[in-house]
Amino acid sequence: MTTLTVLKFNSEGGADNALSIIQGLAKQQLINLHDAAIVTWPTGKKKPKTKELHNLAGIGALGGAFWGMLFGLIFFVPFFGAALGAAVGALTGAMSDVGIDDDFIKSVREQVTEGTSALFLMTSNAVIDKVKEPLKQLDFELIAS
Repeated sequence: MTTLTVLKFNSEGGADNALSIIQGLAKQQLINLHDAAIVTWPTGKKKPKTKELHNLAGIGALGGAFWGMLFGLIFFVPFFGAALGAAVGALTGAMSDVGIDDDFIKSVREQVTEGTSALFLMTSNAVIDKVKEPLKQLDFELIAS
């Protein structure tokens, strides 16, 4: 089963560092990394930057449409106002089909703030003890899994 995991880092570069480790673990076949995206919120900026990793091959890769909708719901929709209410409702309904509900969106929105970063991972078949060990060195908070 594929899992969406969100890790929050208290630094702008934390998510990039963690992704490098996860990619190394994937090469060792200790985890299947289907897709990933990084959100970095630089200090002094009004909104975060997103980076989607389209270079990941495989049937499970979600592509930019999924990440774009997800990040739009989490970070940008509140700035658009009520005019998009119906569209937002439809998107939220579609995302809830894959386990992304209002609580998930609210939690990520509240925790990923200026000066932080987050790593969004779609993974499966992790060898938990082998994956946990190299990640222990990183200072992160699990937002969702």
